[in-house]
Amino acid sequence: MFSEEKKADVGEGASKFQEDGGDNMAWADMFYPDPSLPESVQRASMAVVESGMSSHYTLPVGLPELRRELAIHIREKDGITLDPCRNIIVTPGSDSGLLFAMMPFLEAGDEVLVPDPSYPNNYLNCKLLGAKAIHVPTYQEDNYQIRIEELEKRVSKKTKMVVLTHPNNPTTVVYRRKNLEKLAEFIVDNDLILVCDQAFEDHVFDDIEFVSPCTLPGMWERTVTVCSLSKGYGLSGYRIGYIYADDHIMDIYYGSAVNVVGAPCTVSTYGAIAALKDKSILPYYRDILDRRRRAAYEILGNLPGVNMNMNESGILSWLDISRLGTSQEVADYIAEHAKILVNQGTPYGKQGEGYIRIVTACFREEEEAVKRYRRIAEALLQLAKEKSIIT
Repeated sequence: MFSEEKKADVGEGASKFQEDGGDNMAWADMFYPDPSLPESVQRASMAVVESGMSSHYTLPVGLPELRRELAIHIREKDGITLDPCRNIIVTPGSDSGLLFAMMPFLEAGDEVLVPDPSYPNNYLNCKLLGAKAIHVPTYQEDNYQIRIEELEKRVSKKTKMVVLTHPNNPTTVVYRRKNLEKLAEFIVDNDLILVCDQAFEDHVFDDIEFVSPCTLPGMWERTVTVCSLSKGYGLSGYRIGYIYADDHIMDIYYGSAVNVVGAPCTVSTYGAIAALKDKSILPYYRDILDRRRRAAYEILGNLPGVNMNMNESGILSWLDISRLGTSQEVADYIAEHAKILVNQGTPYGKQGEGYIRIVTACFREEEEAVKRYRRIAEALLQLAKEKSIIT
């Protein structure tokens, strides 16, 4: 716990940077730092405060009404029929949900296969639980799909689990059905558990099919799915995540919920119910995010020294800037010359060197976001000149 760790997101430094007039495009928080609460969510949140009920606990596993709405959401999205009282638990955000999901299966000395690049907590959580994260490289030339042979090289008698972020953070890639079917066969053949973080699942573009791995043959009883309202609904501050799984697995989570995750926030619970019932939110946000990704690609994608694919999902863009310098050098240059914080690629794994991550969904107004893309582009163009990539 007290060893040196480097995580992608920033804290005190970001606050100081913003106080000094800089902008933060390093937190995966839709429309940050601008107010953006949907009216339906605001009304429900205020109503529970005004009633006085907000001072009381909800259930440690989440209110039944919220779990019922989540079950409807999952059925509409994936065609899975879940029992809200047996298959779903609400957590205070997906970060705690991800750690909680991994806890029952891991002990000291176990190994966990994690595709790389991936969300930094996928690696750190293993260490916190006494296990070892085994980095499994994925490659840009494959569109970051998983090479099963890379998994097979690294599986051992100590391997207990695969942790997958799908759609991927930071690459935004959506794993294709055939790739997931091969992964499922590997997991079943090696008697492993899959923990699948689907925090970015609500916005997938270009008619790409999104497949939840738990729906594949043999996977329901060995998959724990972790989800969130933060990325799709823009409710990061509400800290509402959820886990769903087979009831035999869920019994373990139910038994320890009060000890580990506690009860989710009461105000957030009623806001989340309102968000799930409001069927206008996701389509409205998807249109905005589609325009953002296209604008970011148009402005940043063809810069000298930059290699970038348009994002397939969510609120991020992932840029290969290896011709311009290391991840740290380029991120520091953007901070100095564009006055914008972006993420270095290295915390996302060994494959992240030479990349940066930009949260292209920051700022509520589209023109404000585009101004920042252009500032980043100007800085990268200047760096390309300094590196003699262009004259």
